[in-house]
Amino acid sequence: MTTWIIAAETGVGNLVDQAREFGGTVTAVTVGNLPIAGVDSIIDIDLAAGAPVEAAAPSVAGAVTAEPGDVVLAANRPSERVLAGAVAAKLGAPVLTSVKSLAVGHAQVAKAGGIGLEDVAFEGPIVAILDGGAQPAGEVPEAVTFGAKDYVVTVSAIEQAEVEAVNLGTAQRVVAAGRGFSSKEDLQLAADLAEAIDGEVACSRPLSEGLGWMQRDQYVGVSGQVIAPELYFAIGISGQVHHTAGILESGTIVAINNDETATMFEDSDYGIVGDLYEIIPQIIEALE
Repeated sequence: MTTWIIAAETGVGNLVDQAREFGGTVTAVTVGNLPIAGVDSIIDIDLAAGAPVEAAAPSVAGAVTAEPGDVVLAANRPSERVLAGAVAAKLGAPVLTSVKSLAVGHAQVAKAGGIGLEDVAFEGPIVAILDGGAQPAGEVPEAVTFGAKDYVVTVSAIEQAEVEAVNLGTAQRVVAAGRGFSSKEDLQLAADLAEAIDGEVACSRPLSEGLGWMQRDQYVGVSGQVIAPELYFAIGISGQVHHTAGILESGTIVAINNDETATMFEDSDYGIVGDLYEIIPQIIEALE
């Protein structure tokens, strides 16, 4: 058995760990000469100057020669999802998303917004989209270059946004903000609490896709980030299933809301009913 890892970034530690659980050989197919540790071999695909990662899709699909019983893993990031789709199309293989568990010949995936689970059995190769994780540590094997057969594409313009990269998938403490915050400037309170607990800041869908107050990769929910931190603060979040499906496996969930009927309390280990503008400073003061 061979596990293939598609990588357009170095954050694939979770994929390497999963591949090692399967046993067999682990081969990384990388775009742009990435140092991926913990694998047995690397097939690298040169990317033409000015070309986006997605242009390498034909080459990635050609490099992954998966056979029945093999598994192809890709991180849940935009570029890798495109590459994974090209591989699946070439192999005629299914793509599994919202994967909760994965073993040889069997997977369990979330359905209906995470409130149900479906068992999937497979014999042929499959493509699974998982959280990438951090950069793996260890020895990096020498890469073999694969002959490029890329799309002829160049980037004509880039609109640069000054944002700080966030990796919620590896965060052990997360403070999530919802519509209970009155303004974008007030989100500093959530940032202050996150700093106090050495955590990351996240949000519910309306703050990202509706109001545009926070980045897309900070949005937690079934169509956003699905995370499992040790500690999760849900502040000013009503608790719709679209959001809670993204945090079901969290260790401890603390909800803060001024509405005592908010459904977020039903999925929380601890609940505080009150004004977040009063409660958050008190928590920060107690932590200090």
